[in-house]
Amino acid sequence: MGRRLFATPRRDWWRIGFGSAMLVIVLTASGFVLLWKEPVRIDPSDSNQVALGKQLYATACASCHGTALEGQPDWQRRLPNGRLPAPPHDASGHTWHHSDAFLVLVIQRGAAAYPEGYPTDMPAFGDTLSDREIAAILAYIKSRWPADIRARQSRLGGARS
Repeated sequence: MGRRLFATPRRDWWRIGFGSAMLVIVLTASGFVLLWKEPVRIDPSDSNQVALGKQLYATACASCHGTALEGQPDWQRRLPNGRLPAPPHDASGHTWHHSDAFLVLVIQRGAAAYPEGYPTDMPAFGDTLSDREIAAILAYIKSRWPADIRARQSRLGGARS
């Protein structure tokens, strides 16, 4: 009778298999916990967040969207190159028609956040602004909206927490 290379009883193989599976599950779950990023809250009533957002808006956004969030003139009429001017972020614009999740995506990814082929000059800020900074900019913008506009945007999934 030939000698078995691995003379481990079957019940031990089952234990080894079960233990290995459990190890994989624990390591996978640990990886998800380590990679999990807590969403940043966008709070237009947080004066510190709004102040930071105002500062960041002035340096990153105002050159296109205006110092008073007014956007560029004739923002709904296409330019000769087919692109739309930068829209206002005040109550007269359409920013508040979008959820916070979409607004964050647009700021992070720029034109890549839009459907393919959408002509826009919006740059991506995901490599230059942190999630905390993007949340602050949005808190500042939202702080400038009337209460009824804030409430309507919030119903779209505006309150990111």
